[in-house]
Amino acid sequence: MYLIKTPGFIQSLFPSFTWRVPGDEKHVFLTFDDGPVPEVTPWVLDLLDEYNAKATFFCVGENIEKNPDIFEKVVNGGHAIGNHTYNHLSGWVTDRLPYFLNIRKCAQLVKSELFRPPYGKLRPSQVQFLQRHYKIVMWDVLSADFDADISGEQCAKNVLRSVKPGSIVVFHDSLKAEKNLKHALPIVLERLAGEGYSFESITPELCSGPVGKLVGQLSV
Repeated sequence: MYLIKTPGFIQSLFPSFTWRVPGDEKHVFLTFDDGPVPEVTPWVLDLLDEYNAKATFFCVGENIEKNPDIFEKVVNGGHAIGNHTYNHLSGWVTDRLPYFLNIRKCAQLVKSELFRPPYGKLRPSQVQFLQRHYKIVMWDVLSADFDADISGEQCAKNVLRSVKPGSIVVFHDSLKAEKNLKHALPIVLERLAGEGYSFESITPELCSGPVGKLVGQLSV
């Protein structure tokens, strides 16, 4: 089960997380989890370029090492990069030390203060440690492109019905999401651009709480 629109009461329970970017300007923050992969990420980058759109890619370290040329293309495109662990680990089922070490392994590749936990799952003890070193970036709109039981059209509707100025929207540049993503993303970009939205990347300065330490130097 998942929620398309993250309720305000959930956001209020974790005020140190960044759920959206406050403000009334018509900016949307598109994010892409789980890449880079050759079958999807280059396509995303080319489409974003058509709309002069910047985004934030929460990368899996293992995929960066498999596809360094694609990762370099993401960086050179002016997009923001975030840490999504090295092996896409769930915090709920991973002990603290292995989880932190896995994040650090990815940190050595992405060199970013932005972190998004896979599946959005963290234990309270993990949060306490991570928020000393990272900006934990969640979302307020989920496309659900990973769900094979719904259509790409429904994914687009999920976003367009829920988005508002400052929204952080989750897509996935992954094989699992490829079919839905390739249908939904062009629709979302065209519709929102037509409504006067711009597409921006997330920086640490836009996130909640104090700026973290340089992630490559964290200790466990």
